[in-house]
Amino acid sequence: MVSTFGVAVVGFGWMGRVHTQAYIRLPHHFPRLSVRPELVAVADEVPGRAEEAAEWYGFATAVRDWREVAADPRVQAVSIAAPNFLHREIGVAMARAGKHIWIEKPVGLTADDARAVAGAVAEAGVQGAVGFNYRNAPAVQTARAMIAAGEIGTVTHARIRLFSDYAAHPESALTWRYERARGGSGVLGDLASHGVDLARFLLGEIDTLTADTAVFVPERARPTGATAGHTRATGGELGPVENEDYVSCLLRFASGARGVLEACRVSVGEQNTYGFEIHGTKGAVFWDFRRMGELGVSRGSAYQDQPVSTVYIGPGHGEYAAFQPGSANSMGYDDLKVIEAYHFMRSIAEGTAHGATLDDAVHSATVLDAMTRSADLGTWVSPG
Repeated sequence: MVSTFGVAVVGFGWMGRVHTQAYIRLPHHFPRLSVRPELVAVADEVPGRAEEAAEWYGFATAVRDWREVAADPRVQAVSIAAPNFLHREIGVAMARAGKHIWIEKPVGLTADDARAVAGAVAEAGVQGAVGFNYRNAPAVQTARAMIAAGEIGTVTHARIRLFSDYAAHPESALTWRYERARGGSGVLGDLASHGVDLARFLLGEIDTLTADTAVFVPERARPTGATAGHTRATGGELGPVENEDYVSCLLRFASGARGVLEACRVSVGEQNTYGFEIHGTKGAVFWDFRRMGELGVSRGSAYQDQPVSTVYIGPGHGEYAAFQPGSANSMGYDDLKVIEAYHFMRSIAEGTAHGATLDDAVHSATVLDAMTRSADLGTWVSPG
């Protein structure tokens, strides 16, 4: 028997829309799920934005103050897609109100913020999911299974990259993302947080690291109105970019493997160039987000001159079968968020965590804090 479950979305920029669309699509891809989300409320402080969301997507209620969502007894679960500096306050309040939360990474400005939200979720006995969507790609799930089964031998070294050009234009608006007080870290929280999650998901815990960061576009124009996503601004007063555009980091894993993680938001010529190369004593696996349904695999006993084959992902790999009936049919970014919504709702229905959790967010944030500390000190540090 399927029961409805009241959900709300707090923050209706681009990511709020993605969460909403994932809720709507969920019954189509996972019809056997025992709970079905019902769009009860949407909150956004920008005048008219919540009302527009309600009109477009069918939310029963539109409000400007997220506290009204916390007090609404119809709401049983909340997506938190507000700016980073609000994550801690909203996350803790929603958990204490007895609501399950699906919150976007990096879950606040620091590891302490992530710990506060995780603690509130644990104390309230509710479920908490986090937006580490790239681990949901069926090819990534397949790579993890191959590594765990020893198909490439013992992992020796890996490279994880997250390059984008979304902030490369000098006219990109000086939004909250570039401010320490509201955005916290820059590309660390935005992209490297995903890289850390992928590293842990695929290779286990990080033991020590050393990092370097840089700001390449030091000033941007302040926007004159409301913004959503990565907008441009001209003619506004210039202000300083307070957090990093770029990070490179050397990693030592508890397993003994070595790694390189590199992320940049101002990489001209790079559009969502996310992926990894993982090498082992007997083979390797390669993945590029832009070719999400393909996995490069080298395995065998040749060692030298061993070829790489392309494996086309299909039914039987991760949650692929919920979207396509045969191998090599394309999936997209939004599909990964539908899988995330599925894990969130399944966690609620079963009372057992599925997918990325607040504990994963705490681990990621702890590593990000260590990167900042290492860049400041110029030395190796431990995330612990």
